[in-house]
Amino acid sequence: MRTTLRIDDELARRAKSQAASEGVTLTALIERALRELLTKRREPKQRCELPTSGSGGGVREGVDLADGRALRDLMDGLDR
Repeated sequence: MRTTLRIDDELARRAKSQAASEGVTLTALIERALRELLTKRREPKQRCELPTSGSGGGVREGVDLADGRALRDLMDGLDR
């Protein structure tokens, strides 16, 4: 497919330079970059285990996970 893209001048210069250093066309470089970007977004994110307080697990008593400011204060040691 042929298409026209508007790319920032400095980004285009850098991309052309990178393509030349790799010995590939600008089109090939852009296609590869798009494939890599789109592949990363489709990969499922890995879940991680977060530490909890106490033996029963769960959220520390008095912590409201919906209150971002309170959480930041708590993490900074500024309990309200």
